[in-house]
Amino acid sequence: MTHPFEIELETTLPASPDEVWEAIATGPGIDSWFMGRNQVEAREGGIAVMETGGHRAEAVITAYEPGRRLATRTAPAEDGRFMAFEYLIEGRDGGSTVLRVVHSGLLGDDWQDEYDALRRGWPFHLHTLREYLTHFRGRTAVPVFAAAPSGSLPAPDVRAALTRGLSLPTPPTPGAPAHAKPAGLPPLDGEVVWADDERFELRTVDGIFTFHHGRGLVLAFHHLFGADTAGAEDAWQRWLTGILN
Repeated sequence: MTHPFEIELETTLPASPDEVWEAIATGPGIDSWFMGRNQVEAREGGIAVMETGGHRAEAVITAYEPGRRLATRTAPAEDGRFMAFEYLIEGRDGGSTVLRVVHSGLLGDDWQDEYDALRRGWPFHLHTLREYLTHFRGRTAVPVFAAAPSGSLPAPDVRAALTRGLSLPTPPTPGAPAHAKPAGLPPLDGEVVWADDERFELRTVDGIFTFHHGRGLVLAFHHLFGADTAGAEDAWQRWLTGILN
């Protein structure tokens, strides 16, 4: 049985409508704050593609109004499930922009857990978008994704392994300085910019680094703005696997 849902959020961003459009409606822009590697066919009726950890998701672009509105919708699954996204952009005085996001569709039998995950995730993603437009405006990132099973480890132990591997206090708190030296990777000198019970995020001068744990899986999804990104995804995969073993 399917269940309809709708999540609506609004945020004010320190960027022009054109800059916000580039961030939400182009592949390199989305790569710089959301998840996965993205491609956007820039027209109504075009296809938006996201590839994350070997999984490919496609959506049809149902509205394409540069600087104003973008909407997409996935094809329905056999049981009728689908997801639709709408982004509405409105410029404000002083060079800022209001972005309204509407995420709707039909969820499956485990709809409550899925809805709760979506509802908790969107404020974090919009926070990351603000970090991007505040600190890395005009630049685009190389996305990095790694995943490893946490097995039977309890959530507190998983979080402790992550923070220990990054030389962070447990729990990490926003505003705390980060001087991490993850084994086999370049140092991360910056600060904690987000922390909740499922994820935390660090920002450095050349990257945004996110660590997420839940449902038996640990994820690392980062946005690297530095010049030297060769081999970064493999290196983070080795690190993540190593700290959980």
